[in-house]
Amino acid sequence: MVFDVTEQDFETQVIERSRTLPVVVDFWAEWCGPCRQLGPILEQAVSAREGKVALAKLDTDANPTISRAFGIQGIPAVKAFRDGRIVAEFVGAQPRANVERFLDALLPSEADALVAAGDEASLRAALESEPNRADALVPLARLLHARGEDEQALALLERAPGDFAAAGLAARIRLQQAGALDLADAFAALDAGDHGRALDLLIGAIPSADGAQDEIRKIVVGVLDDLGVEHPLARDARRRLAAALY
Repeated sequence: MVFDVTEQDFETQVIERSRTLPVVVDFWAEWCGPCRQLGPILEQAVSAREGKVALAKLDTDANPTISRAFGIQGIPAVKAFRDGRIVAEFVGAQPRANVERFLDALLPSEADALVAAGDEASLRAALESEPNRADALVPLARLLHARGEDEQALALLERAPGDFAAAGLAARIRLQQAGALDLADAFAALDAGDHGRALDLLIGAIPSADGAQDEIRKIVVGVLDDLGVEHPLARDARRRLAAALY
């Protein structure tokens, strides 16, 4: 997929499109010899990937404002966008092998596809090739926890140190094993996808949760990490969590 792009349609054709597949932008100009050298290599390599990546061609002479916005000082300049932001870039003509490696790094790996599938067999297969992928360890641990295999779930979660979702799920399992707090309604809401009610119940339980405040905090932080910083629940929940803790 190769197309021309201008300042007028850059937002739609590049930024928005990059939320569904990687978009590579080739900043070039007609007078630029290295641009004419790189252009065909890029176009052929992108076409060979059969729709898995898009190439947008932007003439810097005809679109000076956006070229300045992206700090283009030398051309050809190539920037790769994914999920609305730049994830890789290079400047200057490159040999075909370098261009191929650049594009391949933008595409999902086999393990990425397995994680996206999300079933137990796929998650286990992903972990065979990348044993410490948190985005495979956590959903697999959730599946194990759901059928009562808590020790196996905890063992998986130990392989994802520093991951908020993993820490939150491990804290939930430990609290449920201890049985000292009744958080069944909060966990039921969480499992049902009612994150607002789950967060209300979890944060509301903190003041009276003697000795378990930090475990509940980890669960809440894990939920917020799953939701993402832009989720409408996130800011208010963080404020209320801080107030409950301090």
